[in-house]
Amino acid sequence: MDLLTREYPPEVYGGAGVHVGELVSALRRETRVVVRCFGLPRAEEDVYPYLVPAELVNANPSLAALGVDLQMAQDVAGADIVHSHTWYTNGAGRLAQLLHGIPHVVTAHSLEPLRPWKAEQLGGGYRISSAIEENAFRNADAIIAVSDGMRRDILRSYPGLDESRVSVVHNGIDLDRWRPAPDEEVVRSLGIDPTRPSVVFVGRITRQKGLPYLLRAARELPADVQLILCAGAPDTPEILAEVEELVSGLQQERSGVVWLDRLLSHGELIAVLSSATVFVCPSIYEPLGIVNLEAMACGVPVVGTATGGIPEVVADGITGRLVPIAQAEDGTGTPKKPKAFVAELAAALLDVLQDPVRARMMGQAGRARVEQDFGWDRIAESTRRVYDSLS
Repeated sequence: MDLLTREYPPEVYGGAGVHVGELVSALRRETRVVVRCFGLPRAEEDVYPYLVPAELVNANPSLAALGVDLQMAQDVAGADIVHSHTWYTNGAGRLAQLLHGIPHVVTAHSLEPLRPWKAEQLGGGYRISSAIEENAFRNADAIIAVSDGMRRDILRSYPGLDESRVSVVHNGIDLDRWRPAPDEEVVRSLGIDPTRPSVVFVGRITRQKGLPYLLRAARELPADVQLILCAGAPDTPEILAEVEELVSGLQQERSGVVWLDRLLSHGELIAVLSSATVFVCPSIYEPLGIVNLEAMACGVPVVGTATGGIPEVVADGITGRLVPIAQAEDGTGTPKKPKAFVAELAAALLDVLQDPVRARMMGQAGRARVEQDFGWDRIAESTRRVYDSLS
């Protein structure tokens, strides 16, 4: 089986890359998996990276991706199944399906019709990425959605799809790598005071992650509460400028606003999560949210938006709190009443922060939940069943 992906360790910047790395590791316990990815050479066996052709290095990112896809599709010859992740390699999977006559499986980590702000980043390339994704989905032999919410979004975005071809296999978490490991020395080195309560955010600076809403809600938090932002990789200069302005204003009003804009090491991130009072996921679009699983595995309660697949992870009042949101139906997910959403987000954070004993109990319940439902052995077994259904 050949698995196609843009991201693969160590070149990982988002949830899809984390998912692929863990899935491959779990599948390889029983199945040979050849990985074809973007980027620089890897030492790992059966991993083949591809660079953008020199002629397309400065082209629109959608065309650059197609340049890689063409190389991948050619090299898939001999595989019995091709499995693509994200639009970046959906084109390669579809071409391999046609060229070699093999089944194509797609895993949906996000959907282009529900990310119209990507036009800010890709320009006309957004129309190309959308066409690539739609063509792959409409012709895929099987589609894996990472949540029930994602499955509903797929069927809504691409009406007419055969529902029987769309299965749900949740994202997972490595329960050994992600577990509580407090380290006061590490968090102090990052500018965090381990004696003060903290709200932690981890994510890329994109419209979908909802960071500006969190920064506005943070103004309502008690003065002793720290806000820790592990946030980088901005999609556009515009979203970065908006976040910079909001962070600067917040830092002038209160202490304890810590912005870590570099990629933290695994040990650093574990320490930050393990010291957190509460983790926050203010996303307006989130198919599932691996970051929520990572926080729960570290014993931290999660306050998340009640959108996408988040309600399938966070049990309201048990492992954290869900924040209600009424969203525009134009594909953007924008809150219809942004001030109300900000107020609800602040209220949910306050609800968890004001009772540390209850917060710890929520964190313990979160750890128990991921142990029961989100281990990678279970996810790999479900993925194999999808493959077997095509043989």
